[in-house]
Amino acid sequence: MVTGGAGFIGSTLVDRLLAEGHAVDVVDDLSSGTLANLAEARAGGGQQLSFNRLDVRSPDLVDLMARRHPEVVFHLAAQVDVRSSVLDPVHDAHVNVVGSLNVLEGARAGGATKVVFASSGAADQPVSPYGVAKRTVTEYLRVYRELHELEFTSLALTNVFGPRQDPEGEGGVVAIFAGRLLSGQPCTIYGDGSQIRDFVYVDDVVDAFARAATRGGGLLLNIGTGMETSIRDLHRMMAGAMGADEPPEFAPARGGELDRMVADPARAGIHLGWKPWTTLEDGVASVLRWCHDQSAAD
Repeated sequence: MVTGGAGFIGSTLVDRLLAEGHAVDVVDDLSSGTLANLAEARAGGGQQLSFNRLDVRSPDLVDLMARRHPEVVFHLAAQVDVRSSVLDPVHDAHVNVVGSLNVLEGARAGGATKVVFASSGAADQPVSPYGVAKRTVTEYLRVYRELHELEFTSLALTNVFGPRQDPEGEGGVVAIFAGRLLSGQPCTIYGDGSQIRDFVYVDDVVDAFARAATRGGGLLLNIGTGMETSIRDLHRMMAGAMGADEPPEFAPARGGELDRMVADPARAGIHLGWKPWTTLEDGVASVLRWCHDQSAAD
């Protein structure tokens, strides 16, 4: 089962699991994910794919999981906007903490052997309610492991980017820059652009999730590249790839965002046999191609 399976990471994971021959239940309320992200999976998945439009906070989720008996639950459904968590921490906690507890209760009711959780590098030293919520869920996972023998692996993701990420959304600066560069609009950098991020490509991240289904029990593992890129350098690289010479616009920094988020993935290499392989340049080129194709299709 993949919660948040219609999102850009979740749908890419669904594609990977179906390609490996697994039967997959997708749970998504479509608040940010889209059925378009699952078009290929639905066309080729046949009886191996089931879609369930459900909020992870719904009691119906526990009933569904009790009926479907998923062996492994990949929990990616979340409120992912850091700034929204600052503005409305109660809503963030309802989705990211209470919703996750509902998933754990469903996993227990359905006899699942493992939960693989999409945590965040922002949970290491949280400066936002979003980071606090992600950190809290990993603690709940540890408790469920002790009390109910429900195994888990928690993957602390850095800045994931790739095709299907919404260029109109708030969470992915690569997608946002790509959308604006392709439409000839100026990009906005919040703060002075010196903020450091660790950009990791979605296919590499999905490989980590697939490996975590059977490895890394009881561990919190960083999933990133360990490479530092400033937001200003990211814009310079992407504008250069597009042949765009318009400088970015600058706006005041936004609360709740870290100045630096870079992860050492060494433990993931040891326990999952995982390492990233996609360079930032190659990943950005894939995003630009995808955004261009989407614009042409529209």
